[in-house]
Amino acid sequence: MIIKGIAVSAGIALGQAKVLKVLDNKLDYHLLPLSQIKDEQARLDQAITKLASQIRLSGQHLDPHSEHYQLIEADLILLEDEELVSELHEAIAKQQFSAALAVERTFAKHAQAMREINTSYLSSRAQDVLSLSQRLINLLLTGECVEFSHLHDHAIVIAKDITPAEFASLPLDKIKGLVLQTGGITSHTAILARSAAIPTLMSCPCDLNRLLDGTKVGLNALTGELFIEPTEDQVAELTSARQRIEAQKSLLAQFKDKATQTADGHRITLLANVGSLSEINLLNEVGAEGVGLFRTEFMFMNGQPLPDEEQQYQIYSDAVQLLDGKVLTIRTLDLGADKDLPELGMTKEENPALGVRGVRYTLTHLALFSAQLRAILRAANHGHIRLMFPMVNQVEDLEAVLAQIELCKQALNEEEQGYGELELGIVVETPAAVLNLPSMLPLLNFISIGTNDLTQYAMAADRTNPYFIDKYPVLSPAIIKLLAQSIRCAQEHKIPVSICGELGSNPLATALLVGLGVDELSVNINAPLEIKQALSHWQYEDCVTLANQALAVTRIDELNALLRRCSS
Repeated sequence: MIIKGIAVSAGIALGQAKVLKVLDNKLDYHLLPLSQIKDEQARLDQAITKLASQIRLSGQHLDPHSEHYQLIEADLILLEDEELVSELHEAIAKQQFSAALAVERTFAKHAQAMREINTSYLSSRAQDVLSLSQRLINLLLTGECVEFSHLHDHAIVIAKDITPAEFASLPLDKIKGLVLQTGGITSHTAILARSAAIPTLMSCPCDLNRLLDGTKVGLNALTGELFIEPTEDQVAELTSARQRIEAQKSLLAQFKDKATQTADGHRITLLANVGSLSEINLLNEVGAEGVGLFRTEFMFMNGQPLPDEEQQYQIYSDAVQLLDGKVLTIRTLDLGADKDLPELGMTKEENPALGVRGVRYTLTHLALFSAQLRAILRAANHGHIRLMFPMVNQVEDLEAVLAQIELCKQALNEEEQGYGELELGIVVETPAAVLNLPSMLPLLNFISIGTNDLTQYAMAADRTNPYFIDKYPVLSPAIIKLLAQSIRCAQEHKIPVSICGELGSNPLATALLVGLGVDELSVNINAPLEIKQALSHWQYEDCVTLANQALAVTRIDELNALLRRCSS
């Protein structure tokens, strides 16, 4: 049997199913006798303490600065929220609910409130809250936490959902794959799975009640297929695919210390997209030359207290030190759209992707913006930093941002605090930004093109909607024309161009982007070696020819065929 899901972390796995069934714990809806209320509240407190201890233990081996640790901390913060605990106690006392029923009702209410805000980030967080409530209910009803210590080797974990805290407790050395009934590419667990390089499918409709532990399963997280009791031919095919991947990894290792260049020596700069200091530590391992995108909003997300100026200054300074002279490109807070912060009380919008996001948000929240700008300016006193701004569409936006930087410099001077000079850029991610580049480029040192949002806004297609993935891919004739126009304009002003969107991580597009005139690529942390290999097979003149051919194509299928043919 073959079941289709969404591949969120690539790879091939063969092993035995470890099924995490949702326990059929029937809640007791009878009113709790008044004489038992204090004991029930105490039982709830004991369960919360036990679960919190397990969560805290599961995160001990992680870097406290990593987004992985912060995702896990989100569950812990929720469990230890005094207002939430008080609300649970009140449900037990006033409504005479059992502890388990109080958890179910109260957590469900909070999850629904998150869903109503209607952003993909809070929708995924709502699912985390429900999963955490089920974990607490199971503990209250059975006395047991989810236990992975007896997991067999070569396990493929199959579950309805796994919270970040549960993921952290998995013995990753034994797990070969992960399959979940829920979730998608942007979910927290997907982020963790990709970082751990575990082949993973999500939104996979497998029947957990019929699937037994120990069942032989295969997982193709390239094509999005789960094989239940695969045939000999299917096992052979999966084994062959896995061997090809392993051979490719060995081949890629030789590119670690090589320059990113064509066969005839045309070089580009290869950088990495990161969200934490721990990822910066990986740059040497993957052969990246620096950071082309530091997503600073990750520090503000997942329920963590908002970092103040001093905390941000320390993080940015640490990043400069870790890079030891390599380039650090910081993007200011890119909040709004699918990235929401409950702590900031962000206003619900009917069309958040078209609403107050990026600099539109920070320019209306100047205390938040100034704290970040001051921290970055102070960190620049310790090394070279490039700073870029998201969702700048017109010169007026840019002038407002630059004015705020000058105000921060003036304040730092008055306080006799040192600061360094910054190279300034914008993230080009709307058609308006492309058209308005001539007026903005004289004020800039570089630009970086965000192909994910550029595609979303050019195609009027929500980037989080699975329906549009095939119909409006990032690589299409219209987007190539927008890229070419941006690059030509930047070249006229002698301004370097970077690509920081997912398109840059696609080795099929590498030669095309170089042929269009891109100066640097900033790619996901696992992509640099593959990008180096892809470019090494090309002559620069052939890259230019490919770009010209692609610009003449009018259909997506023809464009894909051209790239496959030229890359084979």
